[in-house]
Amino acid sequence: MGEYSKSLSLYEKALDIRQKTLPSNHPDLTTSYNNIGNVYDSMGEYSKALSFYEKALEIQQKTLPSSHPNLATSYNNIGYVYDEMGEYSKALSFYEKALEIREKTLPSNHPSLANSYSNIGNVYDSMGEYSKALSLYEKALEIFKKTLPSSHPSLATSYSNIGNVYNHMEEYSKSLPFYEKALEIMQKILPSNHYLLAASYNNIGNVYNNMGDYSKALPFYEKALEILEKTLPSNHPHLASSYNNIGFVYDEMEEYSKALPFYEKALQIGQKILPSNHPDLAYSYNNVGNAYNNMGDYSKALSSHEKALKIREITLPSNHPLLAASYNNIGNVYYNMGEYSKSLSLYEKALEIRQETLSSNHLDLATSYNNMGNAYNQMGEHSKSLPFYEKALEIQQKILPSNHPDLTTLHNNIRNVHNNMGEHPKAISVDEKALESEQSSLPSNHPSLAISYSNTGLLYDNMRAYGKALSYYEPALDILKYALSATRPHIETVKKNFELVKEIIKNIL
Repeated sequence: MGEYSKSLSLYEKALDIRQKTLPSNHPDLTTSYNNIGNVYDSMGEYSKALSFYEKALEIQQKTLPSSHPNLATSYNNIGYVYDEMGEYSKALSFYEKALEIREKTLPSNHPSLANSYSNIGNVYDSMGEYSKALSLYEKALEIFKKTLPSSHPSLATSYSNIGNVYNHMEEYSKSLPFYEKALEIMQKILPSNHYLLAASYNNIGNVYNNMGDYSKALPFYEKALEILEKTLPSNHPHLASSYNNIGFVYDEMEEYSKALPFYEKALQIGQKILPSNHPDLAYSYNNVGNAYNNMGDYSKALSSHEKALKIREITLPSNHPLLAASYNNIGNVYYNMGEYSKSLSLYEKALEIRQETLSSNHLDLATSYNNMGNAYNQMGEHSKSLPFYEKALEIQQKILPSNHPDLTTLHNNIRNVHNNMGEHPKAISVDEKALESEQSSLPSNHPSLAISYSNTGLLYDNMRAYGKALSYYEPALDILKYALSATRPHIETVKKNFELVKEIIKNIL
């Protein structure tokens, strides 16, 4: 931060002298405006950077021919600022003007052309148009490979960009080697606290995060944060992203009290530097809301989620998936507060958007169906809950591995509904199908199997089919003796049920 303020002070002194001694459209004024814009850009103060870049461009448009390379640089600078501010259509317009000049004036393998392809690729990547982004990034990489040494930083950036697209396309095994190539170059040529190294660590952390390997993701995110805290001003947006990443990993590891302070740090930065309706603020409010919800602080969770929803309702189309996510999150809070009719109303809004915008076998749809089922079930409307659970199960069975815990949860939900409706044979049928699937995919001593055996045994127990109940309690107890401490609640419950059934059978005999 100190270096930025020093350079800014010197550039401002230079500008002051030039404004006093030069005509208002002198090229040296352009240089001063660009220099100050670059510093603000590096500090993450994009609105200030934009103001100075626009002053530079205004002079250049008056004094330079329309295809001059310096104009391309100015268009590129302004495009970058709009890109960072999330105004992608404006960014694209300026980047394309820069590219148009460069295509006219430069040879087809010039590195500046590659930079333009990369910049436009970045915008398409941010807009979710991944095939367009990938094509542009590959053009850039082809040029860089031909014209630059193998350890050049632009090559590293190019590898990172392609890794980003594959990551966003959820092709994680393809993204990881590109990120690793980028990191290898950067570790050779950059000082250990360079911000590009932080970006590289962050990218690899993202892949492991998306693969659900949180213990591997966390050290990469921490390395990135360590660099960023040393090199960036305390309110820089990249720091906010880093705090969010670490918060998310702790969130997924169910360490909510550790996640919350990182989410709150990210939010505090966003509140200082972003407009009040910026999408990134909504993202931060959402993260904070989820942490509070998971910690059982529902009033704070509700407040945060409602702030996120307010921003999204202002800035997004009415059928945007992020709006569905906000409705769903607020629904979850009301559900946890026991206000099931309110939660149902919000779940219905989320479902309506997802049915309109997502493929019929998307996991978010399954989540919505499951949530609807839960709400109806808690309201005692079991017959209404059942078809929602079954729709959720149908989707999950197509795309999740047979031993996925979400499938177990849904089987349990459906079993419980049949049980609550007095349809015990149907409940047992659901349990036995689930158990059969688990037996084929899990080791014979897996704790999840013990729970399934115990649940089926309990159903037979309630039907007074004690011999059958015993045949399920016994393997459950055998597994739990080895898998869990004898003080754990699961084993105590199964032991108790097991002994009760044995006593009943003894009395009958």
